[in-house]
Amino acid sequence: MVTNKNIDKVVVILKEALKGLPDPSVTLVGKRWKTPFHVLISCLLSLRTKDETTLPATERLFKVADTPEGLLKLSTTQIEKLIYPVGFYKTKARTIHGVCHDILDKFGGKVPNDIDTLLTMKGVGRKTANLVMTEGFGIKAICVDTHVHRISNRLGYVKTKDPNDTEWALRKQLPEKYWIDYNAMLVLWGQNVCKPISPLCSTCPLDKLCARAGVGVSR
Repeated sequence: MVTNKNIDKVVVILKEALKGLPDPSVTLVGKRWKTPFHVLISCLLSLRTKDETTLPATERLFKVADTPEGLLKLSTTQIEKLIYPVGFYKTKARTIHGVCHDILDKFGGKVPNDIDTLLTMKGVGRKTANLVMTEGFGIKAICVDTHVHRISNRLGYVKTKDPNDTEWALRKQLPEKYWIDYNAMLVLWGQNVCKPISPLCSTCPLDKLCARAGVGVSR
């Protein structure tokens, strides 16, 4: 079981084990374009979509238009064609238009740098808002997706029912120095080792620390 006493050890082990693996798509966008707006749009595209689909779609879209003004010059149909086959591409095209309107009409052309304001934009949930804070602005926040929620509970570090509860539990106990990196680490770990079904427990370097909470079949 992972506790605050050994979370430092867990992070060290994870960072070593993750060397050589590619960053999640939204992290790559943050490194490549380095603006909150690009991270925001990429995150919206990534929802319920695998990284191998998200990054090419993001690149296709930004090659044509990569500002709020530029994206609003495109019709939603044009955006749909550029981002296909991301999940819910028709809805996401409309969301992108709405977000761009908000940025220009309500926020002076700049992406807001606080979670509560980001959440006022239709289509932006806590996961997206937190990721924009960490990857776009470099501001400490905790982004909780399905991987973070699942693995934090499996480790026994938290005992929560949904991602929202997990975020608040982590805000109380996870050292702030890990807030920004925690999502990217656990996303990669979830994609490659601690998988939703039949995780690779037999080869996991965290095996002796993990509570395996909720794990049935493993490999």
